[in-house]
Amino acid sequence: MEKIKESELIINPDGSVYHLNVRPQDIANDIIFVGDQFRVEAITKYFDSIEFSTQKREFKTQTGTYKGKKISVISTGIGPDNIDIVMNELDALVNVDFETRTIKSELTHLNIVRVGTSGSLQADIPVDSILMSTHGIGTDNMLRSYAIDGITETEIENAFIEQTNWDMTKGRPYIIEASSKLIEKFASSEMHQGITVTAGGFYGAQGRVIRIPIQDAELNSKIDSFKFNSLRATNLEMETAAIYGLSKLLSHHSLSLNAIIANRANGTFSEDPYAAVEKLIQYTLEKITQ
Repeated sequence: MEKIKESELIINPDGSVYHLNVRPQDIANDIIFVGDQFRVEAITKYFDSIEFSTQKREFKTQTGTYKGKKISVISTGIGPDNIDIVMNELDALVNVDFETRTIKSELTHLNIVRVGTSGSLQADIPVDSILMSTHGIGTDNMLRSYAIDGITETEIENAFIEQTNWDMTKGRPYIIEASSKLIEKFASSEMHQGITVTAGGFYGAQGRVIRIPIQDAELNSKIDSFKFNSLRATNLEMETAAIYGLSKLLSHHSLSLNAIIANRANGTFSEDPYAAVEKLIQYTLEKITQ
């Protein structure tokens, strides 16, 4: 079997993968993603024990047990480019033999749940609620570096392009569905569901204007009103579609959950966003151990 070149998969002298600084034995099969490094301990404070902890740049990892189940919590930082690093390095940790630099004959399929915060685009999804992303619409182009034609939802993709009058010079949006296994595991009657739009930036890419004019001044209203059958765009952030896409390509299971701390449609903001996040964290930990 052909070896993976040292320039393609960089392994540190201590046997850890380049950016995450994590060794294969340090990672669990059930993983929670957070964007903010300070949110890692907001989750692991509930653990029975922590057996591993490391940080390199914005990538902080802690692995421990909660109710007897081994779980890793990793901060990805912001944006699809960081997701490209984290997903590929996690997959290498479980599916590449670091001694021989070859792909293992039996592959491991990780369960990855993103716990984040977001603002709702719809008036009927109130602050302090929880939103599950059944699909991610990627407007960032990162995933287009890979051969993704076999994993995208082309019909929804075409509808999004048509309804938003999408300028194709910005690249073709991609639509990826969440893991059906994790949707079934984490769904509840009180949880909202919808399509999350993933942007490659925070300002112009999400329709924000400070001093520089943006390419499409109507971008936000077009995204807000996007619908496909019973699905609609519900929130806007910077990671979900990239996580879904790379999970599909690498045969992992992923799901994105958001605490809704703002509602853009009616201009409201949570009176206690920290409580909303705590509610989501506890919900996620209980579901992941079931």
